[in-house]
Amino acid sequence: MSGVPRGMALVAQSGGPTAVINASACGVIQEALRQPNIAGVLGANRGILGALEEDLFDLAAESAETINGLLSTPSAAIGSCRYKLGSLVNDRAKYERLLAVFQAHNIRHFFYIGGNDSMDTADKVHQLARESGYDLRVIGIPKTIDNDLPITDHCPGYGSVAKFMATATMEAGRDTEAMFTFDAVTLIEAMGRNTGWIAAACGLARRDERDAPQLVYVPEIPFNLDRFLGDVDDVIRRLGGACVVVSEGLKDASGEYLRAETGSFGSDRFGHRQLGGVAEYLKELIEARLKVKARFNKLGTCQRNAIHWASLTDSREAYLCGQEAVRQAVSGSSGVMITLERVSQNPYECRTGTVPLREVANKVKYLPREYMNAAGNHISQAMRDYASPLIQGTVPIRMGEDGLPIFVRFRRQSVPKRLPEWKAP
Repeated sequence: MSGVPRGMALVAQSGGPTAVINASACGVIQEALRQPNIAGVLGANRGILGALEEDLFDLAAESAETINGLLSTPSAAIGSCRYKLGSLVNDRAKYERLLAVFQAHNIRHFFYIGGNDSMDTADKVHQLARESGYDLRVIGIPKTIDNDLPITDHCPGYGSVAKFMATATMEAGRDTEAMFTFDAVTLIEAMGRNTGWIAAACGLARRDERDAPQLVYVPEIPFNLDRFLGDVDDVIRRLGGACVVVSEGLKDASGEYLRAETGSFGSDRFGHRQLGGVAEYLKELIEARLKVKARFNKLGTCQRNAIHWASLTDSREAYLCGQEAVRQAVSGSSGVMITLERVSQNPYECRTGTVPLREVANKVKYLPREYMNAAGNHISQAMRDYASPLIQGTVPIRMGEDGLPIFVRFRRQSVPKRLPEWKAP
């Protein structure tokens, strides 16, 4: 640890929460508190926005029970946001503000838990610190249910959403099986802006021909409406009813989304189009063209936050990523993201690695074509082999006397501000 200055650590979370993003935070906090070279651990309320506004709180002041309770608490307990920072040229003043906050509080270790855009922000903070001569360790920790970060075999958060959605599909399929004389088709809309990883995971639910889902559609394969209606009609003729999974990001042959919101709230702060409504759209078309009753299920944010059905494998790996991030930082690493590397498939074994942040930032890993069948309407054995190890086990949940889960919440002991007030434009 020689050469690494002793100072504070800052942890921030960004983007959409997951069932295990708090497990990564737990790994960071617990490991950081064990390190003699780290003087304390701070949390940035509301992600990078909190860091910019110097809205920090003392994680070391939280009880050990609360910190450990993060392992069975959903969403982003430290606080997240969708606040986009641009290039070092266009948004240099904001990056300089971040560095000023770090210097004011002697923050020497910055751990950013997030997805593609977050890794880009972390990379630019790392670059500016080096240019400015400020000794700062910046480590990215992967987080996204979309599973679309490159280099890493998979992302913490994906195994849990895969397990939840596959189970929800099984349950919806049994409902359709019982009610197909009235509700012949059930459509399930899965999250996934540009990738089909979540929708494909639903395909794990099918063990034999009668099981849902009978059909799965992903953004990586151009969507053809006539072919889709033919597929659905064929299943209805054979089985009486059909359960179909569609990704929210389905695109036609020209690359246009089937459904995307427009207007003032049609994009998020990252500039991404807000998606949704594909299942409802297809339901109406099925009823109009096939003349059968259809229903649709859109589970929305329940998909990403379902701690009650989170994968134990996913939770353990999320914790490991947080823990390894601290170990990398105190050993002198910076400007890298922690990765998961699959060492063995059977038995499944995974270890951590690192990749430069610049190789991950703003890049997307798409579902490989070979993970879908030749017809492009269901998963292949390769997808089963890939995803099955990631959904194993269930996170133990603390239950209250009222029969409901117990989730922790930080007391948030504020850290006094040392700089002039700054508000996000």
